Amino acid sequence: MARLPGNDQTSVMSWTVLGLVRASHPEPTAAVTTVAGLLAVGVGHPPGGIATVALTVAASQFAVGWTNDLLDADRDATVGRTDKPVATGAVGRRPVAVAALLAAAVTVGLALSTNPTAALWATIGLASALLYDWPLKSTPVSVLPYAVSFGALPAFVVLALPGAPAPPVWLLAAAALLGAGAHFANVLPDLADDARTGVRGLPHRLGPAGSQAAAVGLLLVATGTLVLGPPGPPSGLGLAAVAAAVVIPALAWYAGRTADRAGARPATAFRAVMLVALIDVVLLVTSGRLV
Repeated sequence: MARLPGNDQTSVMSWTVLGLVRASHPEPTAAVTTVAGLLAVGVGHPPGGIATVALTVAASQFAVGWTNDLLDADRDATVGRTDKPVATGAVGRRPVAVAALLAAAVTVGLALSTNPTAALWATIGLASALLYDWPLKSTPVSVLPYAVSFGALPAFVVLALPGAPAPPVWLLAAAALLGAGAHFANVLPDLADDARTGVRGLPHRLGPAGSQAAAVGLLLVATGTLVLGPPGPPSGLGLAAVAAAVVIPALAWYAGRTADRAGARPATAFRAVMLVALIDVVLLVTSGRLV
């Protein structure tokens, strides 16, 4: 094949890079990476350690996001997802596959630069998330990879710090519960599209109401674990967080129940679940100081 003129080659490269960024699930990638970096600060990592943790988690998220969009390309095209560059052809499948493989290799390499135990947890988190992409996404145990990968995150962050003690069980359990709740919340807006393409994970089997209840329940338990798990009496701020985790979904349920607009109830429930998840993330990050 003849090479494109210089300007055309630059344009193709730019579009490929832009497509890769869009296919990486940039918002959740940035969110999870930020949480990991802040948790590293709370645990006491020096600047170099914080950078290593953040880059490792970012690479892992890139690998999972690219793999997800690659495997879901045909389904996304079926339902007309114009926000998915692989499905629309804005970026080729080969570049995405190569990028995913490189990101996975970088994840393991960076994790190994800390210590073998921390690297093991980072690898477990990556492998679990990839198993969600295939084949567990459409099975009754679709929530399991979320719980394992989120639980592995604080384990990696804590153990990557030289001389750090083993992370407490309550911290890992709370992160796993947060991840499980996030799974149900994340799927809520896509239940209809998923049903059209044959995706039958646990949230799809429970339906919208069951998934909303599962998300709220799991996040409430995560909140309680983060507040009551650390030694000593819970703080006033922690108790307020538990109260908020109860009141916010209740208010959202009432608002959705009384709204007349079609689709208002799922949208309101989704925002409420995300707000509770944000509270849990703040508690998770600040819990690093208690490790």
